[in-house]
Amino acid sequence: MKTLLSLALAMLLSGCSGLGYYWQSVSGHMQMLSAARPVAQVLADPQTPEALKARLALSQRIRSFAATELKLPDNAGYTRYADLSRGAVVWNVVAAPEFSLTLKTWCFPVAGCVGYRGYFNEADARAKAAQLQGEGWEVSVYGVPAYSTLGKLHWLGDFGADPLLNTFINYPEGELARLIIHELAHQVVYAADDTMFNESFATAVERLGGQRWLAANAGQAAKDDYAALDTRRQQFRELTVTTRRDLAQIYLSSSAPDQQNQEQVAAKSIAMNKFRSDYAQLKSSWGGFAGYDGWVAQANNASFGAQAAYDELVPGFEALFEAGGRDWQRFYAAVRQLALLSKDQRHQALKTTP
Repeated sequence: MKTLLSLALAMLLSGCSGLGYYWQSVSGHMQMLSAARPVAQVLADPQTPEALKARLALSQRIRSFAATELKLPDNAGYTRYADLSRGAVVWNVVAAPEFSLTLKTWCFPVAGCVGYRGYFNEADARAKAAQLQGEGWEVSVYGVPAYSTLGKLHWLGDFGADPLLNTFINYPEGELARLIIHELAHQVVYAADDTMFNESFATAVERLGGQRWLAANAGQAAKDDYAALDTRRQQFRELTVTTRRDLAQIYLSSSAPDQQNQEQVAAKSIAMNKFRSDYAQLKSSWGGFAGYDGWVAQANNASFGAQAAYDELVPGFEALFEAGGRDWQRFYAAVRQLALLSKDQRHQALKTTP
């Protein structure tokens, strides 16, 4: 949900249908911005808990590091803070067919076509999900801790900048660094109609930049916490990538039409059962960590498809970073050139990057 307010305003001004959705986008975003105060003001407030002050101070060090060391945009982004009194800033709805991992897309001005639809109210997201399920789609709804407006609202001054939020400010140090870096990376380059390119790029930057932050600035405890979290994350991703490949192969079945559906249903059930069984074994090695239980319990084509957007092209971006001598500005320039290509061309280039 990268340019929610911009696209909402554009749709309202153009008189397009479905104004209820766009109005909730505008009003939800404006409520978030109105709730935000400058970090310096929050730090000076005697009513601010010391624990929150420490996290906000850490966020500003990360923000400065991102600008100076990672060459990410140096603007008012993440210099204000808002407590939304809820666990997510928005809830995304994603949908996919019964026998495909390709996400349904919605097209908007400015943002182009994206594989999700975001709501500031969870009940609205659930209602949309129920509608899509009634139409035969497999659907997933998930809370989002942060989103980027791509720097498109800087004309509003500091007020329009993306704020820090209670939804992520208490993340472990390594995870907080990753999230801030990820969202700032979206301001570097954005390819319309290509969620996978945009999210995989930001994920690659967060992984590379987050590791650099930890190596240069974090204490040993933070490094150890991150190592444990990231090990589990990478192991889980390997499992889901394997399952995605299995499902994709099943959906390419070339059986006779009258047999294909039955065969795919059976094979899909076997693949999903294997996924959950393998996850249970993996989880047993984590000493009781259950952070992925909810995702696994509700896993379907939509959730697998959404996850692919965030990691499918990451290896290609990381290889491109290495090929450019680990120079951030050279890397961003190369990514901007890729963004000028067609969607198929840029994906192919990243998948064949040595």
